[in-house]
Amino acid sequence: MSHHCHDEAHAHGHGHSHGHGHGHHDHDHDHDESPDSGLVHESLYQRIDHDNVTCLNEAVPDSGRSVLKPWHEKMDDTKFVESDADEQLILRIPFTGLVKLKSITLRNDSGETAPRKMKAFINKDDLDFDNAESTVPTQEWDLVEDTYGQVAEYSTRVAKFSSIRSLTLFFSENFGGDTTKISFIGLKGEFSELKRDPIITIYELQANPADHKVPGIKDALRPEFE
Repeated sequence: MSHHCHDEAHAHGHGHSHGHGHGHHDHDHDHDESPDSGLVHESLYQRIDHDNVTCLNEAVPDSGRSVLKPWHEKMDDTKFVESDADEQLILRIPFTGLVKLKSITLRNDSGETAPRKMKAFINKDDLDFDNAESTVPTQEWDLVEDTYGQVAEYSTRVAKFSSIRSLTLFFSENFGGDTTKISFIGLKGEFSELKRDPIITIYELQANPADHKVPGIKDALRPEFE
C-alpha cells in the first residue's frame, strides 16, 4: 500500500447517533493519481445528478455544483464556491441511483476562509438553515485548516452511509473569515441502479393468463386440420 500522506490530511469522524463519541478513522492512504487508482475507480462523480444539485447561500448562482469535479480536475482553482451572507454553506447532492458513501474529499484555500466543520445528512432533501443546526447529522467532522494546497480525505462510517439517494453537506463554520470558500468536493463509494418496484414485478409474474386474452391459446391443442 502506498503512503502519499502529503496528498491528504488526517480527519476525525464523530458519531452522533447516540451522543458524542470519536469514531475509529479508517484512513485510506491509496492516493495514486493514475487512472488505475482505487480512488478514480470508486469516484461517484458520474453518479451525481448534477442538474439538480443545489447550494444555499452561494455568492454566485450554480457555483456550488461546479466544485463537484472529476478527480483529474481537483487542482483547478478557476471553479469554486464562496458563501454569500455569512460563512455557512449547504450543498444538496442527489444521485441517479443508490449510493454507499465511503469518503468525502475536500480542497480549499488555507486560512480563515477554509471550512472548519462539516456535517453530512443522508436523504434529507428539506434541510435548510432553519433546521440544519437542530437536526442530528449522520456524521460530522472537524476539518483541517491548512492542507498545503492538496486535498484532504475524510472517511465515513460506511454502515451509516448506505442506500443514499441524496447527500446534504452543511459547512457550519470556518476559521474566522467572513465567507467560506471551497474549490473541490469529491465523493468515493459504491453505486447501484434503482430497481423496479417489486410489487409490480410480483403482480406481473402472478397475473392470470386469461386476463390477457391472447388469441389462439384455447385453440392450441386442437389440430389445425380438423
